[in-house]
Amino acid sequence: MQINMQGGPDRQNQPFVGIPTFLRCDYCDDIATLDADIAVLGVPTDEGSPFMAGSRFAPRSIREHSLRFGAGGYYDINTDKHYLTWELQNRRIVDVGDVDVLPTNVEKTFDFITADVEAILDRGAVPVIIGGDHAITYPVVRAFSEPMHVLHFDAHMDYAPFIHDLRFTNGHAFRHIKPMPHVLSLTQIGIRSLRSSAEQFSDAKADGSRIVTMGEIYKRGPQGFVDTLPKGEKVYVSIDVDVFDMPLIPGCVSAEPNGMTYAELRDILRAVAAHMQVVGFDFVEVNPQLDVGTGITSYLGAHTMLEFLGAICDQPGWARRVGR
Repeated sequence: MQINMQGGPDRQNQPFVGIPTFLRCDYCDDIATLDADIAVLGVPTDEGSPFMAGSRFAPRSIREHSLRFGAGGYYDINTDKHYLTWELQNRRIVDVGDVDVLPTNVEKTFDFITADVEAILDRGAVPVIIGGDHAITYPVVRAFSEPMHVLHFDAHMDYAPFIHDLRFTNGHAFRHIKPMPHVLSLTQIGIRSLRSSAEQFSDAKADGSRIVTMGEIYKRGPQGFVDTLPKGEKVYVSIDVDVFDMPLIPGCVSAEPNGMTYAELRDILRAVAAHMQVVGFDFVEVNPQLDVGTGITSYLGAHTMLEFLGAICDQPGWARRVGR
């Protein structure tokens, strides 16, 4: 069943009022009945975080901060355009709640993640995932079957070897993802951490991954980098909040210096939306328990997701797909 979370037309719906679905979208409590073009799914698990837990609370926090944007789309003075107005007014973005999480049973939780994303895809919707730690990208990508490329925005490689029976931490996701038969390529962008071992770099390169450092981003610029990607092909995008520069993200345990500005990531994501067909994306690793009182890291997460969705839905191919 889908429930209208906006209420009657006379409600003002201040950001601190109401039940926090993403952008105050309708809530669907049964994915099998989903009627939407975009489905927002929370994955509140951080058992893949070996250093400090807390990102399990990010889906709720990011939803709360998304209410600050209202429920009718947004206007960008820089482009003099409105975004997401049609999708939100016609209730084509729906929040399907959270994956059921079984604490300490990581593999079963991962099975639930894969099943929920498969159900979203079966209903013809694009999955938008709010993590959780970065371990969750593995069971999300596992749910797809169509050939696609993967873009991984991060400070870290997340390509750790499988030793000591460690396989499902936030440092292992992309070693699982790269060999998947439907993953045509893996491009890892913003990589710079001194805590990623030389073995991770050499193994990823040997497996055919492309590693894009901040130096390459500075040299090429956002559009120049995106122009090197296969045009028009399907892509899944995974965004770790620590791709941003450290001072921007106090609510992130794995922040690193020399990261992207908001404008740099925004411009890359806009160019990706115009250059390729985005089939889904996730935003992970916000830890609200570390954030400052205003919740700026959660707000930055909601802001990034909003603008990326706006760019995706602004494309002519998207308009044709949804009959807008």
